[in-house]
Amino acid sequence: MESLTKTNVAAANSRRQFILYCTIAGFISAWAISGLLVIVDVISGTPAGTFFAVIGASLGINDPVSAQYIGFTLHIMTGMAAGNIFGQISLFWSKIAPYNSREGIVKGMVVGMALWTVLFVPLATFVIQPRLDSFAYSAPNQYINDIAGHFKGLYAVVIGGSLVFHLIYGALLGFISGRMIEIGAFVKKDNKIMQ
Repeated sequence: MESLTKTNVAAANSRRQFILYCTIAGFISAWAISGLLVIVDVISGTPAGTFFAVIGASLGINDPVSAQYIGFTLHIMTGMAAGNIFGQISLFWSKIAPYNSREGIVKGMVVGMALWTVLFVPLATFVIQPRLDSFAYSAPNQYINDIAGHFKGLYAVVIGGSLVFHLIYGALLGFISGRMIEIGAFVKKDNKIMQ
């Protein structure tokens, strides 16, 4: 009876660790994509953080600095939440679980595609783009007017480019979570349970 209890405790800890791995991987992957987005801003000639400012401005934040910070925070939190959900779903649907880094890349890309389909495309289509279009006529300040002008007519480019970024996010998410599972990160070795 005692060994059965230890097995149940070990299994519960293993499930928690799996979700933790995926959550941390989501956090790291979201940071990496955020860095790539800033590089895209620099290459395209827009101010660094424009993507995040678009998110904040779409939510009604008119201050450029606040809009960037709020957009960045929401982006990171969304990436972390997506990793957590990936971990939880993987516990119940083992075919999607990233048991190692190689499998994780492909399975993570499936998650990235799902995020793009379920979250990004609807938000971009029904919230962000209409808001940017409305700013073209009545922006609360020059900064937001400039952002709206820059993205005018680029909807298809944004949607296509975001698919690439979501696939990269997913590949990183799957690779990192799979690698943490492989190496047993954060696993406390207890000889009594192992015996």
